[in-house]
Amino acid sequence: MRLTDQRRLIAHVLSEAEDHPDVFELHRRVVAQCPHVALATVYRTVRRLEAEGILERHEFRDGHARYEPASKTHHDHLIDLETGNVVEFRNAEIERLQAEIARRLGYRLVSHRLELYALPVPVIPRSDEDRS
Repeated sequence: MRLTDQRRLIAHVLSEAEDHPDVFELHRRVVAQCPHVALATVYRTVRRLEAEGILERHEFRDGHARYEPASKTHHDHLIDLETGNVVEFRNAEIERLQAEIARRLGYRLVSHRLELYALPVPVIPRSDEDRS
């Protein structure tokens, strides 16, 4: 893949992202640094990076494909349904349970994707009586 200046900038912006931006958000960030990058260029570059295995695509129920750099280590996602924030996590017990379930059903687990959709638990202020 020939790395043009625009593709390099798009890849750099993605590598710096601490969230999972969709193409529109990625374009907004790229244009902040180089105003002449077209949305179509971002779409084409993202598709190409995905095809090359450099990016992973996720669809978290919000109707937009979101992207993150392909990870060498497995992780799962918790999606905050109020804010759309995506929290990455790893949990050895969940991994063990998934492999065990597959084994009990007569399979060897080779891959999986876990997405948890959640709402924040409201914080209820304590009254003065509760504090004593």
